[in-house]
Amino acid sequence: MAKESKEIRQIIYRIDDIIEDYKKKHPQKKRDWRTYEQQFAQRAKTAFHDLEPLVEEAVSSINIVKMENRGNEPKLTLKQKTLLILLKHFIGKSNRAMEWMIVMFSVLSNIDVSYKTIERLYSDEGVRLAILNLHSLLLDKKNIQEANCGGDGTGHGIKITQHYATSAQKLKDKAKENHTENLKDSSENTEKKKPKYIYSFALIDIKTRMYVGYGTSFKCEKEAFIEGLNMARESGILIKSLRLDRYYAAEYYVDLIQKILGKVKPYIIPKKNIAHLGLGEWCKMLYEFADNTEEFLEEYFQRNQSESGFSEDKKRTGWRFAQRREDRVEIAYGLTTLWHNLFWVGA
Repeated sequence: MAKESKEIRQIIYRIDDIIEDYKKKHPQKKRDWRTYEQQFAQRAKTAFHDLEPLVEEAVSSINIVKMENRGNEPKLTLKQKTLLILLKHFIGKSNRAMEWMIVMFSVLSNIDVSYKTIERLYSDEGVRLAILNLHSLLLDKKNIQEANCGGDGTGHGIKITQHYATSAQKLKDKAKENHTENLKDSSENTEKKKPKYIYSFALIDIKTRMYVGYGTSFKCEKEAFIEGLNMARESGILIKSLRLDRYYAAEYYVDLIQKILGKVKPYIIPKKNIAHLGLGEWCKMLYEFADNTEEFLEEYFQRNQSESGFSEDKKRTGWRFAQRREDRVEIAYGLTTLWHNLFWVGA
């Protein structure tokens, strides 16, 4: 067993060369742009055609009970609130710009509200429940009962000048430059200048490209990851396998997945400086990686669906959030995932 363990560590140590050889043997297929555009147009038509009836169904089971009679009666119904915030998020306009657009369309819609009312929708409990109901309805409409998933995290800026991918790369480059005898002082300065991001994590069903769970956090990707796992569990969908990047290449994360989601087959490429093989599902995964490397990598690289999903989302609804409060950020990212699923429910 000791010899086998040593051989496995040697294989893992050559992981970068193994991956490079695999990619040469399995080049990415070129996209047929004409077919893609036709399919996208059809999915977009389905998304907007189904939007209103889906929102109607989502809010029909929500009964808002007002505990006191103080205050004015709301100008908008829950259906109108949900549609308004979905369209505002899709259009990508500010609250004030959206107010002006509503004024333009008020002749047709008879809706006239201020930008403050629009911002308050992000903390409206009824809207939050409607978003969760919509998430479940879309998964039910797609008839997803079990899923083989990919998972990944990303970040969203909260300032117009702050782009997550660019700023994150600058931080990595800065860390490499500061890895000198002045490491302590420079790392403290870097920490002070470190920009603030909103972290998100999403689990995507590889077959349907639908999100089955998601989470957000102001602190770290790990918190968003745990929220995403819990949401996937609450959806009632059986997660059979999960593909994650090297950030999660640790026995702790594999055990955490099993604890929250049950028996899930993990596909995670180990780090090449691995010290020991551990126990349980983590150990089984490492042995499978060593014994069936090409098949393992074929499964693992389906995780690319997550990366392309994030790219698609940021092109559609933007790469930053204007919200600052935690509850409003949660709703904002929920809207992003809803538009993603709306555009794929008709595929």
